[in-house]
Amino acid sequence: MSETHDYKEKALKLHEHYKGKIKVESKYPLTKKDDLALLYTPGVAEPCKKIAENKEDVYKYTAKGNLVAVVTDGSAVLGLGNIGPEAGMPVMEGKAILFKHFGNVDAFPILVDSQDTEKIIETVKMIAPTFGGINLEDIAAPRCFEIERRLVEELDIPVFHDDQHGTAIVVTAGIINALKVVGKKAEDVKVVINGCGAAGVAILKMMRDLGVKHILILDSKGIVYRGNERNNWIKNEVAEITNENNEKGTLEDAMKGADIFIGVSVAGAVTKEMVKSMNKDAIIFAMANPVPEIYPDEAKEAGAKVVGTGRSDFPNQINNVLCFPGLFRGALDARAKRITPEMNMAAAHAIADIVGDELDADHVIPDPMDMTIPEKVAEAVKKIANKNK
Repeated sequence: MSETHDYKEKALKLHEHYKGKIKVESKYPLTKKDDLALLYTPGVAEPCKKIAENKEDVYKYTAKGNLVAVVTDGSAVLGLGNIGPEAGMPVMEGKAILFKHFGNVDAFPILVDSQDTEKIIETVKMIAPTFGGINLEDIAAPRCFEIERRLVEELDIPVFHDDQHGTAIVVTAGIINALKVVGKKAEDVKVVINGCGAAGVAILKMMRDLGVKHILILDSKGIVYRGNERNNWIKNEVAEITNENNEKGTLEDAMKGADIFIGVSVAGAVTKEMVKSMNKDAIIFAMANPVPEIYPDEAKEAGAKVVGTGRSDFPNQINNVLCFPGLFRGALDARAKRITPEMNMAAAHAIADIVGDELDADHVIPDPMDMTIPEKVAEAVKKIANKNK
């Protein structure tokens, strides 16, 4: 039996045995009749009255300040695609576990039985009073961009689409360190991003914030360029801030003379010949899962210096768990109303800095199980949030 098949069987048995992975527990033991009077009627009326007088007291008297909704419509679950909200529930439960373990954040899955943008926005707005933050998860592009933008504008609690920004933050942390390894500067390199969905667009924006000037981004048809009648609104927006020479062509064309390839696309998209056409000491982040755009050994044989993937069995794993628990911890502790690009960049630098003296071609990203990571990320995010109040 293969190791992958073994994991599949074990995962099914685990989920069936526990009937899911999360539960709700009381913080206060209910052992006697007086406890009942304090936790529920008549005592519970007192905090209700305080909150009615001052709505902000909900943070003082309830769990709101540490509660995050993990919201999905099930339209882009892992590499499984549009499988629906119920089928996405195991992922949302898993996310809740990671929130708790790494960030001590209480997260709860919210499954929305609609893939209509307005209905999703309205649903999240209606349930928002329960939560201190909203984590959007596995919602397909381009709908995800509009949903997040509107919710950020219309709610007074942090809203974060992890598939976009969590991925972008960890990628940026890795690029910060990889550039040190190869001795190049952000403003001098050419970056190619394969995949113009949620993650690709967010990575593009963070690369620009990092100082990268020369970026090409590709969809399944090739380089995104201005004036292409196939472009949807997000690709038109992207075309305006990339591809200064309005180049057209394939991934093979784009990678010639590139310094960095970032893949959020499909297995096997990159060949050794493409890597050979890149500049010396190329950086490859091939994050298609479970099979990357190119395997690390092939990329290195073709001349790449630093290679990262989304997998735990290769060096430099790009894993969102490095980011979202600490980022939400910091945002919640600061009572931030928004998670800003400045907070995202602070998180990326905090993750990059943790590598420290271990920095080399196989160590540009810290170990996801390092429990100092969420603390450092939270501290960096909270500092920026408090500064901008």
